[in-house]
Amino acid sequence: MKFAAVTACQAGVAHTYMAAESLEKAGKERGIQIRVETQGSIGIEHALTAEDIAEADAVILTNDMPIRGEERFAGKKIVRISVSDAVKKAPAIIKKLESMLQ
Repeated sequence: MKFAAVTACQAGVAHTYMAAESLEKAGKERGIQIRVETQGSIGIEHALTAEDIAEADAVILTNDMPIRGEERFAGKKIVRISVSDAVKKAPAIIKKLESMLQ
């Protein structure tokens, strides 16, 4: 199973990157490949490729602010979560999404 994600927060600093790290760690613990793009104060880092998106079974988007380039995910299963939930509840989110897709 593969997921793609984009994290962004209002300030574009700590929480953006903490959310990305939490999602990556939770995915790894469950044996799920997850690629995370961050949209922080210094711009887009680790940009998802067309291949990353095409191969993703689902896309996780933080909903604290608009995600740049969201149209790239048309036709994909999208789950919207807060940055706070991504930081604090990533294992539960990954597990629930995994069970929804099986």
